[in-house]
Amino acid sequence: MTPDTFRHLALELPEVMEWVHLGKPDFRVGGRIFATLGDPDRGWGMVALRPHEQDRLIASAPTAYRSASGSWGLRGYTQVNLTQVDEATLRPLLLTAWRWKAGSRLVKRHASLVEPEGLEAPIAVAV
Repeated sequence: MTPDTFRHLALELPEVMEWVHLGKPDFRVGGRIFATLGDPDRGWGMVALRPHEQDRLIASAPTAYRSASGSWGLRGYTQVNLTQVDEATLRPLLLTAWRWKAGSRLVKRHASLVEPEGLEAPIAVAV
């Protein structure tokens, strides 16, 4: 997985804008960050998950995922080692993060474009 592929997958989702936060590219829906690139360095990305989703994901592949530092990590923000995941693994994680941060109104508006509910516990596939 490259940072460009991560970016492409994030920008495929409805109403996503790329911004810069603390000098790193981030991806927002409805003004809320759901993913970031380059945290802690170029080979990593971050997805916004709920804490229980984060726990299950890290337990499934601890070399591919880890909690972000500080309060971000406590809220479920999860770092993704881009060398350890592929597109099939990252896509549902980004969609899960998008759905959470987009809120019910945007999810409903784009129901035909995004997968149905059921991504509460994404499954990691280490490559």
